[in-house]
Amino acid sequence: MSAFSTPVRNLGVIAHVDAGKTTTTERILFYTGQSHRIGDVNDGTTRMDFDPQERKRGITINSAAVSVPWKGTQLNLIDTPGHIDFNIEVNRSLRVLDGAVVVFDGVAGVEPQTETNWRLADKYRVPRIAFINKLDRVGADFLRVVAMMEERLGATVLPLQLPIGAEAGFRGVVDLITMKALVWERDDARAPYVESDVPPEMLEQAQAHRTRLLDTVLEQDDALLAAYLDGVTPSPAAIRQCVRRGVLSGAWVPALAGSAYRNRGVEPLLDAVVDYLPAPEDVRREDVDAASSLASDPDGPFAALAFKVAADGHGTMVFVRVYRGRLRRGDAVLDATTGRMERAGRLYEVHADQRVEREEIRAGDIAAVIGLKDTLTGDTLCDPRSPLHLEEISIPEPVIEVAIEPRTREDVAPLSKALQSMLREDPSLRMRHDAETGQTLLSGMGELQLEVAVEKLRAQHGVEVQVGRPQVAYRETLAEVVEVHHIHKKQTGGPGQFAEVRLRFEPLARGEGVRFESRIVGGAIPREFIPAVEAGIRRAALQGVIAGFPCVDFQATLLDGGFHERDSSALAFELAAAAAAREAFAKADPQLLEPVMAVEVVTPAESLGDCIGDLNRRRGLVRGQSLRGTAVVIEAQVPLSEMFGYIGQLRALSSGRASFSMQFEQHALAPRKVREAVAAA
Repeated sequence: MSAFSTPVRNLGVIAHVDAGKTTTTERILFYTGQSHRIGDVNDGTTRMDFDPQERKRGITINSAAVSVPWKGTQLNLIDTPGHIDFNIEVNRSLRVLDGAVVVFDGVAGVEPQTETNWRLADKYRVPRIAFINKLDRVGADFLRVVAMMEERLGATVLPLQLPIGAEAGFRGVVDLITMKALVWERDDARAPYVESDVPPEMLEQAQAHRTRLLDTVLEQDDALLAAYLDGVTPSPAAIRQCVRRGVLSGAWVPALAGSAYRNRGVEPLLDAVVDYLPAPEDVRREDVDAASSLASDPDGPFAALAFKVAADGHGTMVFVRVYRGRLRRGDAVLDATTGRMERAGRLYEVHADQRVEREEIRAGDIAAVIGLKDTLTGDTLCDPRSPLHLEEISIPEPVIEVAIEPRTREDVAPLSKALQSMLREDPSLRMRHDAETGQTLLSGMGELQLEVAVEKLRAQHGVEVQVGRPQVAYRETLAEVVEVHHIHKKQTGGPGQFAEVRLRFEPLARGEGVRFESRIVGGAIPREFIPAVEAGIRRAALQGVIAGFPCVDFQATLLDGGFHERDSSALAFELAAAAAAREAFAKADPQLLEPVMAVEVVTPAESLGDCIGDLNRRRGLVRGQSLRGTAVVIEAQVPLSEMFGYIGQLRALSSGRASFSMQFEQHALAPRKVREAVAAA
């Protein structure tokens, strides 16, 4: 993972689960010479899925980094999970990558998790290449997937290839830039493709698509466009340069065809990564709090973002993306997020489960640092003489939780230590203590994530725990505007406590969180005590009044108050604000919010009616239907509380032929019956 003396591409591979993402990555390792044998997901021999749980379950759980060479360019590659429960890995990877390869299933097309990942890439302005995979499968259709991408993702998709042959007969692609056929005559990965003329039966179709390609991309170069209109055909190199400009600006997404499992289409994909995705110096970060954007300068003041924390037998590693400057072993850096100084112990270039020690890392590098004791995901590390803040990584809200407790008294301390380590590694996991039951509740994005976390406690940390049944992680909110006046007064013989606050609480739109505003004028409350008022409100919001779930989506406004010269303190104002907030929560018609999931069911047509009826019984709202090959896709919104055990019922309704996927969509007001049942429980 070098600096600019060698061209660099920092990219991720993202996809819906089972689209062939890890298989594609394993082929990339083979063709670049990083691996001398091809790992197989089904056999548990993949290089990138090296965690025992990943190999056991046949899915990617943790993002894994590797550095590989291709035609003189260094590719720093991150393979990310496809399952929605581990979306935090995709989120934080996309935040630090310069480009991405999005893998699509040639049969299923645009799937729910692909949409989620695509929106994340839009948010972080990451240029993309689409690789439409599995074109050897029954029902695969390259151009249909391109149309789905444009319809469902709102993208301008630029096919650079057309598949030769369909389904089991898929054997190669037509390169629309060179107008040559690239044919893989055998499935053997060691057999290179053969370049030949475009098959006569495809010539007319290929010429039509090439004309559309040129009409689109040559708009990037006025001189080339004018020459083209005068009858001059641009060179392949000039066309590629125009394609690259459009990719970097976000104007379009190139689409390539292949079947990674059958070793077809991977080499042209690697060529496209080098040709079209940005180098570090092509990207300027506009998300800094400085007056100007952050250019990738190896000789400037150091600036990096910590995007992942991982612990293993060698200690805690913090993965960083260096945006500017360089970091040497032993250097002291400022964690601008916490204001603390940290010291870099050892620096490593990471290759999946292997590491190579480095003396320094530089702008454009993705590397691991050992020795950063307090740095967390999303923290900005920088030169203390040039402090700045980079945009933090957004963390999704958990939707499901389980109660966990140590199996023996001897496990209490190890469990606490293990949980703290796991929460530092995975910020999408949360922990809270239920004051009424005394239970420790671990919450996350789904049942699978919590299963993996519990197994990790046992396998990696040696802690045996008892686990309760999964429960929905509800939220609470306010429905009315209320004002409260509270005086905290306590006298115990020594110095007293006094704080007076008048607060207004009002509901906000869903997803707005908790906001605080002070309207104190004239010194009614000293300025140094106002942060304590906000802290008290936020502490009280951690436990609502209906069933002890966090209270969200409200604004608290500090209107007035009073203080005592001797007896007032930050603690007194924090206690007063917390008591006032609890009083307001009870008065403001508290409501229960339940997580609602976007559910996609793929079912044979003969089971359609039964599946829709079952979703309706689960309080689901069916939003639409579409055909996918011979199957029907149902899109619905369903409360998470109604989805426990759904897979068993779905299999029974469809004779085992239907499948589903779901992901969190929004919090919505729960019906009165649900609220009463949750409160009673």
